[in-house]
Amino acid sequence: MNAATAPAVRHEPHGYAPDGTPVQRWHLDSGTGTTAAVLTYGGILQHLTVPATDGTRASVVLGLPTTEAYAAARGPYLGALVGRYANRLAHGRFPLDGAGHTVPANDRGHALHGGPDGFDRRVWRATPAPGRHAAVRLTLLSPDGDMGFPGALEVAVTYRLGADHTLILDYEARTDRPTVVNLTHHAYFDLTAGQDGLAAHTLRVPGTRYLPVDAEAIPVGPPAPVDATPFDLREATVLGPRLTPEAVAAHPQLAAAGGYDHTWLLDGAPGPDGLRPAATLATLDGSRAMEVWTTEPAVQVYTGNQLDASLTGTDGRPLTRHRAVCLETQHLPDSPNHPEYPTTVLRPGQKLRSRTAYRFPHLAGA
Repeated sequence: MNAATAPAVRHEPHGYAPDGTPVQRWHLDSGTGTTAAVLTYGGILQHLTVPATDGTRASVVLGLPTTEAYAAARGPYLGALVGRYANRLAHGRFPLDGAGHTVPANDRGHALHGGPDGFDRRVWRATPAPGRHAAVRLTLLSPDGDMGFPGALEVAVTYRLGADHTLILDYEARTDRPTVVNLTHHAYFDLTAGQDGLAAHTLRVPGTRYLPVDAEAIPVGPPAPVDATPFDLREATVLGPRLTPEAVAAHPQLAAAGGYDHTWLLDGAPGPDGLRPAATLATLDGSRAMEVWTTEPAVQVYTGNQLDASLTGTDGRPLTRHRAVCLETQHLPDSPNHPEYPTTVLRPGQKLRSRTAYRFPHLAGA
């Protein structure tokens, strides 16, 4: 590895949002070989460049080359910050304190990731974040009634890239009226950097229960045990055999989604830092590995089932099915309609705080 230098932050213009608002790209340099590029459009993580064990540097997230390309790509949420409510709300409806609320449907009659004009399609305000890391703080004001959600919501998300190669996302939110909030990040990870796709990865998810869903990805019934199912990922599991057409067709949950698009409930008590392990992704050859740690109670694993090669990534390669995986730390989908789930209600005077850390153990000591 190269000798360490001081962490650095810089930004530059990066096109325009559909309404003409200028967009910036912020570059974070850890000083130790890991870098990130974050757009103010959608809070998108466009690049996350991580050295391999042999020193080769490449981005391990899928990205698009321009702001305009992101704006035109409705649906995949590539690298975006997602809100006000990540995942699905059945039929775009939810109750809160005795009143019903409606969010515009944008996925098979349901509201997905905050509706058709969610946080992934907004221009966030960016400022350098203080501290010893390379960091940028993004802020957004979602007005009362935005996409049908009650309350004016102030949101802040800080990207921090440390000298130890860890990328931390800190989420904060406040409201002036009771509302529901579920924030996540929708990065697509490919640790082979476009060489081999998910077939060349192992995945471990330390959860003993997952959430079964219907054909429209809405939760049905209580969480189910992963035992003796393809959802048992408690040991590092090679993804290739799990994602063959035959394997997907053999299990009704996988068949309906075209692969994994499911929520695991995370087991175990958080550590002293409030984080618990959510997932470990690694290449078969050991060249890169990533651990995901979070304060959230669950993780949604999505294996890029809807990527159809219609988009071309920053590396010039088409974004094809099962090329990458999303590891979306969050609360459970459709929680406002399931009082038995951990609550996503945020009230005035409360402050939502959430953290997810992406660690690269193959670089330990580098």
